[in-house]
Amino acid sequence: MSIRDVRVFTGDTVLPDAHVTFENGLIVTVSTQPSPVAAGTEIVDGRGRTLLPGLIDAHAHVFPGNLEQAVVLGVTTVLDLMADPAAIGTLRRQAGTTPAMADVRTAGTAATVPGGYGSYLVEMGYLPPFPTLTEPAHAEAFVDARLSEGSDYIKILIDDGSTTGTPLPKLGEDTMTALIEHAHARDRLTIAHVLNASDAATAVHAGVDVLGHLFVDRPADPDLPHLLAERDTAVIPTLAVLDGLFGRPHASELLADHRIEPYLDATSRQMLSFGDFPLNPEARHDLDVPHQTLSLLRDAGVTILAGSDASNPDTAHGATLHLELELLVRAGLTPIEALAAATSAPADRFALADRGRIAPGLRADLLLVDGDPTSTITNTRDITAIWRNGQRVERAHQPRS
Repeated sequence: MSIRDVRVFTGDTVLPDAHVTFENGLIVTVSTQPSPVAAGTEIVDGRGRTLLPGLIDAHAHVFPGNLEQAVVLGVTTVLDLMADPAAIGTLRRQAGTTPAMADVRTAGTAATVPGGYGSYLVEMGYLPPFPTLTEPAHAEAFVDARLSEGSDYIKILIDDGSTTGTPLPKLGEDTMTALIEHAHARDRLTIAHVLNASDAATAVHAGVDVLGHLFVDRPADPDLPHLLAERDTAVIPTLAVLDGLFGRPHASELLADHRIEPYLDATSRQMLSFGDFPLNPEARHDLDVPHQTLSLLRDAGVTILAGSDASNPDTAHGATLHLELELLVRAGLTPIEALAAATSAPADRFALADRGRIAPGLRADLLLVDGDPTSTITNTRDITAIWRNGQRVERAHQPRS
């Protein structure tokens, strides 16, 4: 396959006019000079189009059907941050040989205390009962058990329910620190779920590698952006899902977009049709805070990763990541910075060395779009073609129920 005369976002820079060839699942050449191609090579005209690395969603929760939905909207890799380890293991094996599914990595079971944040998913039937822990002495066994059941990294839930107005028992700081230390001793990343500024600072001081959300309760302490940069702690803002969960939903925007809506399956349409999420009057949140904080983080040089947090209400796999890119730009990132947040940056942070960029020898996970998303970020939705591991992903309009 050869894509000719195309603008290329490599994951780091823009090549205004380039030629990309790939075969056997790998990118072979990326050149700004035309060169002969072998007889019989399929040629794709890239004029007026942009070739991107397949998008990486750095924060999602995966159930059956989600990986198929993600890939038809250009998301070729999904980083799951909490799932049933047995179910996600099955999906991962299926995705390994099925181009019609996005590839997936997983945290499996997340760390929390009995009755703490995340336990409601068991009560609602979304997850089977899972182990919890209450003290630092439990941390090593917890980490080892997660790795033995297939987790690629460790998710830590730190949430007292104050932002939602529903008080919850919370994992202690000493236990969180022990989890981080034992994960690092095994060369595994840690991702912290936090929604308030105090917990975010605590997690960063403890050595967490990634914050799974921006906080929503109050503005950042003045030194926090620089602390994040100094500690090399990445942040997944999840602006779209925070807006949706705390009263500023975007579902109608996605359902009205002719580039998105026809490709949504029934589950995705249902998730985007929940309506306003009920808010507790005791909740403490200010939706302007994460958007304002992101601009400060960008200026401080903090690594930003794009994540949708699908499967939450007001989200859809694949679709919400495109919305997240738009929100990142509205909050102060350049389009190129937002694109890096969904390609090279998560590949680097999560040690996915074979993807996230367009370069010889890497996987041919590719997204071809009309227009120029390096200047107009919403052009990521103008999808012309998708290849996962060098195989073209078939796209068809989904029937409406």
